[in-house]
Amino acid sequence: MLEYNLPRYLPSAEELPDSDETPVDNELQELIPGLLKAILLILWAERMDWLFAIDMGIYYHPDKPPIVPDGFLSLGVERFYDEELRPSYVLWDENVVPIFVLEVVSQNYRKEYTTKLAEYEALGVLYYVIYSSRRRRKPHLEVHKLVNGKYELQEGNPVWLPEIGLGIGCERGNYCGVTREWMYWYDEQGQRYLTPAEQVKQAAQLAQQEIQRAQQETQRAQQETQRAQQAEQLAQQAEQLAQQETQRAQQAEQRVQQLTEQLRALGIDPDNLG
Repeated sequence: MLEYNLPRYLPSAEELPDSDETPVDNELQELIPGLLKAILLILWAERMDWLFAIDMGIYYHPDKPPIVPDGFLSLGVERFYDEELRPSYVLWDENVVPIFVLEVVSQNYRKEYTTKLAEYEALGVLYYVIYSSRRRRKPHLEVHKLVNGKYELQEGNPVWLPEIGLGIGCERGNYCGVTREWMYWYDEQGQRYLTPAEQVKQAAQLAQQEIQRAQQETQRAQQETQRAQQAEQLAQQAEQLAQQETQRAQQAEQRVQQLTEQLRALGIDPDNLG
């Protein structure tokens, strides 16, 4: 819950400007937060208590211009109000300060490391994240956490954010056909969550593997059927041979009986032949 002095009568989000009419400095300021949001839309598809906004104004006072980060995340808010969605983020309506704010440093430096840091600190944003791929001697990614009212720089890449249940970091990858360093979400073990395109590719690969396994099972079943048919044929042949042997034995027995009768007819006892 917000606790600071505001006028008694406050405008709603629909009554406030939804854009400062200032264009972004480069495409990365849209693509980088856009990738983070795209991953969340799949990762948290069943959750309806979060908002990740891109280039949306955060109103903290009706008589002051909004703060417009490149991206921010709020937890514990309605994902959607209605089909018109949010025109802006009004703190006295939402009653929830964003837990995560992202600024992508462009070629035109916009005081991300000074003025904006102080603004988000005063606002009470728990995590302020700054990304700049142009830095050479310092890390491209800085994660600042609010501790006792002051930001403290967190070490590592990725950095685990326990209050969010995600890690944030950067590494080389491909997004929208561009191979470069991108920002991603990570699990607690530091494993990167896949982008939507990577998930589609992975699903296609798994489906192909399942098809191959099914084909292999079909081939094995056909081979087993063939072996069973061959075994059946062998059994039939063995049965025929056995029948033939039985017939021969019967014929031999008949000949012995005939010979015995002939000997007895001649007065010879076949049992005493020696």
